[in-house]
Amino acid sequence: MPNLRRRSLLAAATAAMTGLLAACQPRTPTLNGIDVSGADYGQDFRLLDPEGRTRTLADFKGQAVLLFFGFTQCPDVCPTALARAAQAKSLLGDLGSRVQVIFVTVDPERDTPQVLKAYTTAFDPSFLGLHGTLEETAALAKDFKAHYKKVPTGASYTMDHTALTYVYDPASMLRVVLRHDQTAEQFAADLRRLLA
Repeated sequence: MPNLRRRSLLAAATAAMTGLLAACQPRTPTLNGIDVSGADYGQDFRLLDPEGRTRTLADFKGQAVLLFFGFTQCPDVCPTALARAAQAKSLLGDLGSRVQVIFVTVDPERDTPQVLKAYTTAFDPSFLGLHGTLEETAALAKDFKAHYKKVPTGASYTMDHTALTYVYDPASMLRVVLRHDQTAEQFAADLRRLLA
């Protein structure tokens, strides 16, 4: 009987110690978006900017990067996403200068470099539109686990596409995926944590 009691006391002491140690551990801040730290996808990109320069994630080291797939003729999702990103950047105050928003077109046939530049800078002068060939765009979307497809609409077409924003920390690591239904305040809060 004493052995049973001793085991019970030992088990209770172990549980209490485990609880104390857990309480002493630094807590990872809760993110509003989906924490994808350590993800094995979306690790880089290689696309052209409107001036024809090749851009990669390394160009933005030291900044938080928000990357979004879309197209300039999008009626609602894309303008909403870019307007929200501009608002989140503004909410960050001085920290906003360390945020780079990148808009990757899934419609390179219509989104010429000039169209991309005019579209993205209308939301914020620092926003950058990137493009590739049809094949490069398809390969990049696959690497990001993003989806898009051309949908005929009479004599023209529209594009169905993933409405997520991929967020990199200043060390160029993919950390968060933000959903389209989140607010600018939630975007800004997650960016503030990554930039701290």
